[in-house]
Amino acid sequence: MTIMNGRFGRKISRRQMLKIGAGAAALVAAAKLNFPGGAFADEAGPEVKGARLGFIALTDAAPLFVAKEKGFFAKYGMPDVTVEKQTSWGTTRDNLVLGSEGNGIDGAHILTPMPYLMTAGLVTQNNVPTPMHILARLDLNCQGISVGNEYADLRVGLDAAPLKAALDKKKASGKSVKAAMTFPGGTHDLWIRYWMAAGGIDPDRDIETIVVPPPQMVANMKVHTMDVLCVGEPWNEQLIHQKAGYSALTTGEIWKDHPEKALGMRAAWVEKHPRAAKALLMAVMEALQWCDKDENKDELAAISAKRQWMNVPVADIIERIKGNFDYGDGRVVKNSPLLMKFWRDHASYPFQSHDLWFITENMRWGQFPRSTDAKALIAKVNREDLWKDAAKTLGVAAADIPISTSRGKETLFDGKVFDPENPDAYLKSLIIKRIEV
Repeated sequence: MTIMNGRFGRKISRRQMLKIGAGAAALVAAAKLNFPGGAFADEAGPEVKGARLGFIALTDAAPLFVAKEKGFFAKYGMPDVTVEKQTSWGTTRDNLVLGSEGNGIDGAHILTPMPYLMTAGLVTQNNVPTPMHILARLDLNCQGISVGNEYADLRVGLDAAPLKAALDKKKASGKSVKAAMTFPGGTHDLWIRYWMAAGGIDPDRDIETIVVPPPQMVANMKVHTMDVLCVGEPWNEQLIHQKAGYSALTTGEIWKDHPEKALGMRAAWVEKHPRAAKALLMAVMEALQWCDKDENKDELAAISAKRQWMNVPVADIIERIKGNFDYGDGRVVKNSPLLMKFWRDHASYPFQSHDLWFITENMRWGQFPRSTDAKALIAKVNREDLWKDAAKTLGVAAADIPISTSRGKETLFDGKVFDPENPDAYLKSLIIKRIEV
């Protein structure tokens, strides 16, 4: 069989045609490696093939575990991404300051306020700013506040007031009372402060707040280092399994669908490697979608439990990511709407209004100066524009791409309303605070 080819009428045999077809297929395969899934069909691929990302052993770091194990980083042209365990949020900060060029890291699973604190130079050595970008949110809900067995008879819940009298009595006997969180000005610090203050406990005067890395919380509660703690999962669940305390609440009860961790990157890295940043972001967004599917939750728990990731029993992870909460004091809630959300309900989109709440709360407690230009700082750090660009390239449904950078007014459990258009009114409504408004 011969085929006439082109205007010169050159004959091509069937064997030659097959060879040409095979060559074309090879070219297409090569193109897919360089431009995965057509993601960069109209632009060059990533400038680099890898980046160093840090994580703390917490369930909400799972999208990074999944992106690595499921090959999503490789799919988008970043096969050399490493996902590296950090011992504490302080270590995460220090390694981000160094950057990979200084044997640190380029980005991380991070507490949402940290990129702001670092960009402002408030938590870095000698107050030298390390500009950061937030590319995506990693989850909503599902942190926890737990109480030691010493207070088992109180069955402390959303109302912290019953704990105040017990703490006052303990202090009067000459003993110290302590609340543990994971990083000053971080999400866990703000959740436990909000909860205590709403119950009449001044977190700076009635109790001492201390910093404990998440994986060390359970061991420290066992030896009575603290009376109450706030940390992410799986450590609240593990605390119950090891009979070291019980859950007072999950943080979604304080603020339904509150933002939590973020994908934070050094601003210098993003600006130097914009296409690689987009590739990373798309890989993580695909992982977030995978993590949020109910049919993947068992595998998600199995992956996260591995030694190189969280190194805990699957049983410490599985129930709470499915929305089943055993508080350890007799209360059990099944199929809670306050489960950890990775993608649904715009979980991944970094609303600027949420970042404003974190900055405002940190003003409340003196972590940020009252004079901080919050909107200007958010404009530097929050890169929701990159999120939207990545979402469009991924083909995310229009309904899953927010049309506003604000989620609007937010109502917390004690009735306080945060209006991002008027944060001063919110601050004025709060009784216990460190500033005058």
